[in-house]
Amino acid sequence: MAGNSSNDDSQSAPQERKKASLLDVCQGVLAGLFGVQSQKKRERDFQSGRGSDYLLIYALMVVGLVIGVMAVVAMVVP
Repeated sequence: MAGNSSNDDSQSAPQERKKASLLDVCQGVLAGLFGVQSQKKRERDFQSGRGSDYLLIYALMVVGLVIGVMAVVAMVVP
């Protein structure tokens, strides 16, 4: 019986999805941009997050990165 209850717990866990917080989305996108995201967190992101959230944060971070690089280049190059 104990073996069946642990299987019931593992089967009910995917149904209890928790929505990814803004911090979770930002961490997932940043880790993905730098290529250091673990398999476990990547799977969590695909299961708990909405694609539109990740795309929006990704676009904002890429734009911020490009503007940051342009600002640094403008300060260094006379």
